Amino acid sequence: MKTPSCFCAFLGLTLCLTGVPLVAQTAYPVKPVRILVGAPPGGGNDIMARLIAQRLSENLGQQVIVENRPGAGATLATDLVAKSAPDGHTLFMTPSAHALSPSIYRKLPFDPVKDFAAIGQMASVPLVVIVNASLPVASLRELIELARAKPNSINFGSGGNGAAQHLAGEYLKSLAGIEMVHVPYKGSGQAIPDLIGGQIQLMVEPLASAMPHIRGGKVRALAVTSRQRVASLPDLPTAEEAGLPGYEVTAWYGLLAPAGTPAEVVAKLNAEMNKVIAQPAMRDSLATQGAVPVSGTPQQFMDLIVAEIARWRPIIQRAGIRAD
Repeated sequence: MKTPSCFCAFLGLTLCLTGVPLVAQTAYPVKPVRILVGAPPGGGNDIMARLIAQRLSENLGQQVIVENRPGAGATLATDLVAKSAPDGHTLFMTPSAHALSPSIYRKLPFDPVKDFAAIGQMASVPLVVIVNASLPVASLRELIELARAKPNSINFGSGGNGAAQHLAGEYLKSLAGIEMVHVPYKGSGQAIPDLIGGQIQLMVEPLASAMPHIRGGKVRALAVTSRQRVASLPDLPTAEEAGLPGYEVTAWYGLLAPAGTPAEVVAKLNAEMNKVIAQPAMRDSLATQGAVPVSGTPQQFMDLIVAEIARWRPIIQRAGIRAD
């Protein structure tokens, strides 16, 4: 009877010494999975997180909970995930602003690449230039003319200093040669009601969160920022067609986990995520939000993040955008 006991003790010691993570010895997930969102409810990344969470719950056999942790341009939630246990039970629904943060913040408590394991991209979403319904403009060209005639008379809102909407608005100012006043909010969910109410006059918002208000007639859409028109708003011109060549900005969303998350957990999450994205019902839900479904490997998503950091750095530096 001593041999099996000694063997078990030896095996346990070996596992400890070799550093085999506990999650690799057990089925994943073993408890509810959290998806952190760095903005209040109602914004584009919140919508995406809730779309994927319900279906991932069904596939994983565990509850997937969305937690909103707004603040500091989503960097608070990002940091929480970076410092969470790398066991696959805490994830981050990352917006494209993740690739902007290293150029906007002088100091970050995390590295946007090294401190994360990519799970996969979920969707790509064009932005849309929307204005208060009472603003006397019917096109992007008329908006630019108004802004040139009355510098700084138009307030544009965003989900916060350094958010994707902020950068999109500054980029619009630069290309069009106009002056507008930036008004930061703690997420799009707070900015859009003020746009509807007239406290601000303009936003460059991801189509996912702007669509319900466009369809409801509460705001007026002037142009999409993608290279091509979108199927959900076929009569809406692109910014290029509307008279602003070169203005192309697209938001994207995906899931990240803390660095060090076991490869088998990353692979499982990626596989289940791709299955969800392939579901016709999910693709229909994304299309309703103006989003284009995207699936792929973890490496492809990380490559996108690295490329986007490099793309936006010189633009941010030229505009002098700083969030702190």
